[in-house]
Amino acid sequence: MKMKKIYNLATTLVVLLLASCGGEYLNPSAASSIQVLTDVNGLISVANGLQYKYSVGQASPEYTVASASGLLTRELTVLNAGNLNELLLQQGGAGVVGSNGIVTNLWNQSNLVKANANLILANLAIVTDQGTRGALQAHASIYKALALGNLAMFWKNAPVSVEKNAAFVDRIAILNEAIVTLETAATELANAPISSLFTSRIAPGIDYANAIKALIARYALMVGDYDKALTAASSVTLSVKSMMNHDDASPNALFFSSFAARNNTEPVDILFSLPPALQTPVNDTRIPFFFNQTAGKNKGNASFFIANTTSVPIYRPGEVTLIKAEANVRKSSQDLTAAVSELNKILTKTPSQDALGIGASQPVYSGAATTTAILNEIYKQRCIELYLSGMRLEDSRRFARPSTERGRDFLPYPFSERDNNPNTPADPTN
Repeated sequence: MKMKKIYNLATTLVVLLLASCGGEYLNPSAASSIQVLTDVNGLISVANGLQYKYSVGQASPEYTVASASGLLTRELTVLNAGNLNELLLQQGGAGVVGSNGIVTNLWNQSNLVKANANLILANLAIVTDQGTRGALQAHASIYKALALGNLAMFWKNAPVSVEKNAAFVDRIAILNEAIVTLETAATELANAPISSLFTSRIAPGIDYANAIKALIARYALMVGDYDKALTAASSVTLSVKSMMNHDDASPNALFFSSFAARNNTEPVDILFSLPPALQTPVNDTRIPFFFNQTAGKNKGNASFFIANTTSVPIYRPGEVTLIKAEANVRKSSQDLTAAVSELNKILTKTPSQDALGIGASQPVYSGAATTTAILNEIYKQRCIELYLSGMRLEDSRRFARPSTERGRDFLPYPFSERDNNPNTPADPTN
């Protein structure tokens, strides 16, 4: 079954939700949509809808996460001042308010994906085949975790529950919810091979076991559980890819909305917009991978944003290796030798040694064998390896980079949330 056919079915059946956590999520007029939750094929269609909601269109997290982080951390620059939402994010500070379209879409769509994933997880009892049930739980859990991760990366607090006037919890609790969701799914997935019923009906591209482990490692690192991050990252098979696939009916969001025409945003430069002390060597082979250097064309029209049909990874193998490097530095039983060993795997790899073709072809690390120096190099390599993945704002805060390197630390809450949920906290000052 072609992906666009899967997506078209999914978008006709996916459960309709309201945008605000302060309102009811189920649309009472969507009875036919609710009915699919009592049927296995209907649940799979809703699962396909998760990927569609997450990755297609300018409102999707695929666009808003990369754009918000990219503009706030100077990965991207605005080409046309008429793109006011993007321009205000680039300027940062108090000019970013709750009416900003990118802020609102990032919040609303992440909560939509979380709520739809919860509906799948709450109805798994109707699935009698273990190979289908485990796969459905894994799929829904991955998208729920991604949605929760987005909320935690961009806001200090957010709701975990889906209900009227939902309570807000701090970002560490949000990330821990993502981790528990993924760990529970990993246990269920391991009980039986994924069924042919599921694989024949789901949009292809994700290796569920490896994606779950990689995301556990990502979020464990963010909460400071370095041993868990190291254990999870070490169990990921780096030769395996997990991709959100695209076609002309479900186009690559960043290409379609930004890079196809030179009118919205593009990279600031072709050296990953790093400060002079962390400058990228001009012979780094990730430069031609991530940037288009053809005069007059958008510099972002490269790597994972080349065409409507370009697939986007859920995680990059280099992220997993750099998680191991960072965890070895930060854990209580610090191991700088192991950290440098992982760092060197990133520096020296060629495109053919990376599942996604992201090389570097650089010499091994030759800096000081100190915590500060090694962490600086890890941050630099994360900025390069994870370019436009949406991770740099989180990384910039975690590595305590100067505040001048980012337009804000956290985003304000959308007016749509504040107007409907009295539990919405005060906006952060920066």
